[in-house]
Amino acid sequence: MNAYFICKRKLWLYSHEISPGKENTYLQLGTLLGDKSYKREKKEILLDSIKIDIVKRNDQSTVIAEVKKSSAGKKAARMQLLFYLYRLKEMGISAEGELLVPKERKKEKVILSEEAEEKVKSAISDIQRIIALETPLPAIKTHFCSKCAYKDFCFA
Repeated sequence: MNAYFICKRKLWLYSHEISPGKENTYLQLGTLLGDKSYKREKKEILLDSIKIDIVKRNDQSTVIAEVKKSSAGKKAARMQLLFYLYRLKEMGISAEGELLVPKERKKEKVILSEEAEEKVKSAISDIQRIIALETPLPAIKTHFCSKCAYKDFCFA
């Protein structure tokens, strides 16, 4: 879901298991950030096909959190979190979300409203269409490209 809102070409490459390689500096920084931030929280829960960064209980509710390095891709990160909330709802699990950017000390509450659920369903439908394509979409240069692990696939 995140890749869909950042770069549809990246989505296609990732979905076809074309890996940028673990040696990419930005991928390593993201892993390090996840390891060092929020040490007291339960981290990286794999449930079905989703990997939730943090799960915690507040009073009487379950809160899942998505941790990001910066707020640059906030819309994509928010949609990723809404997708997780949607999938959990399908499994019968009621939860709220938090988008966390530790470096910027930002926290945003995310709730799966009916409108947000419709946006998630629409994105899922288009994601399935893109994944079914025989070849990736053409490369379109954006401000995300300079730090993208896939940039060599697009602009080498």
